[in-house]
Amino acid sequence: MKPIALVGIAGGTCSGKSLVARRLTEELGEKYVLRINQDSYYRDLRDLTLEKRARINFDHPDSFAMDEMVAAVDKLLAGKTIYEPVYNYAEHIREAEPVKRQPRPIIIVEGILVLDDAELRQRMDYKVFVDEDADIRLARRIRRDEVERGRSAQSILLQYEESVRPMHLQFVESSKRYADIIVPGGGENAAAVEMLANHLHALIERRSKKTR
Repeated sequence: MKPIALVGIAGGTCSGKSLVARRLTEELGEKYVLRINQDSYYRDLRDLTLEKRARINFDHPDSFAMDEMVAAVDKLLAGKTIYEPVYNYAEHIREAEPVKRQPRPIIIVEGILVLDDAELRQRMDYKVFVDEDADIRLARRIRRDEVERGRSAQSILLQYEESVRPMHLQFVESSKRYADIIVPGGGENAAAVEMLANHLHALIERRSKKTR
């Protein structure tokens, strides 16, 4: 069955995008929602040395294979199965085995730059920007990268100063103007999540009645 709606969820690093997507999934039920993360479509850098990979600006739009991601979304919207890449953050390469993903009524694409890409944006039925203060996002990023990716606080802060912050100002923040819905306060904004979930649930119910 073809999906009913494509929802794009963007926002700065550690703004709460994944939390919003996860809570929408919980509200609607996992059998109704498929989540696709933009990070899965980072370019595979195995042809570069580890030293060169580390110098890549991973917050710039060019670091993503957006044509590949858009093609995958098109297949999902047509009711077809895709194979989503699995990205290895430590080595900046894709794992050998992708993950099989089948379309569901609601497709969520999340990532810092999903609203920046015009082709992907045109396919969205709902465009959401998760907004959070920069100091809170930075604190969360330090905690995440230290625990999940084994990085030092010094390297995290250096990357934030050299690429994360300037790319946020140039690309991420500017994409907010395309949003239909802005969720202030990040993923903790339960009221905003509930309103969007209720609307999507109504779409699912409407289709269900038509197919009875």
